[in-house]
Amino acid sequence: MLFDLHVHTDISPCSSLELTTILTRAKGLGLDGVCLTDHDTMEVLSEVKEGVQNDGLVVIVGMEYSTPEGDYLIFGPFESIRPGMNAFELAAHVYRAGGAMIGAHPYRLTRPADLAAYGPEGCRIVEVANGRNTRSENARALSLAEKHSLAMSAGSDAHTLEELGRLPSKMLTKVHSREDFVAALRNGLFRPSRLACANGLPHLQVA
Repeated sequence: MLFDLHVHTDISPCSSLELTTILTRAKGLGLDGVCLTDHDTMEVLSEVKEGVQNDGLVVIVGMEYSTPEGDYLIFGPFESIRPGMNAFELAAHVYRAGGAMIGAHPYRLTRPADLAAYGPEGCRIVEVANGRNTRSENARALSLAEKHSLAMSAGSDAHTLEELGRLPSKMLTKVHSREDFVAALRNGLFRPSRLACANGLPHLQVA
């Protein structure tokens, strides 16, 4: 299943991508699922039924949580998560709740991450292919993942229709719900897709 793990609706102030556009166009772009990851909110749940849509598209709702140590995509029971945690507090909270987290664009010049937040007790998945990163930023994220044996994901970080689905991840198990998705992340059943590697990491080889 091909999922875009990092998509912003126009609930995020920086995005012009309307929810209805995502829902009507994602399947035609070759996606089986999308993760709606607006900044610090899961407000989009008031506008969409999570899970399998009428056309078969799977919608998962998470959020991009901002910390002083960088930004993290989090998935789990976080509708009422408290704001203002640092990355270390966030990781502990996410794992206690049975959730999963992905380090978003850790080397982006405007939002660099504290690399101490990555590892067995911190963030265990790195977004190595981000559609809004430079090739250099993606390459450095890949090096981070390889150096610390971290799992790797891809995501478009879409803010416009033109960006949606450009860098998907391949889910290696069936996903129909948030619970399925979190379990797949926690068990490592995903990887950057061939398309993501072609667009964002041409030097990363995938089987």
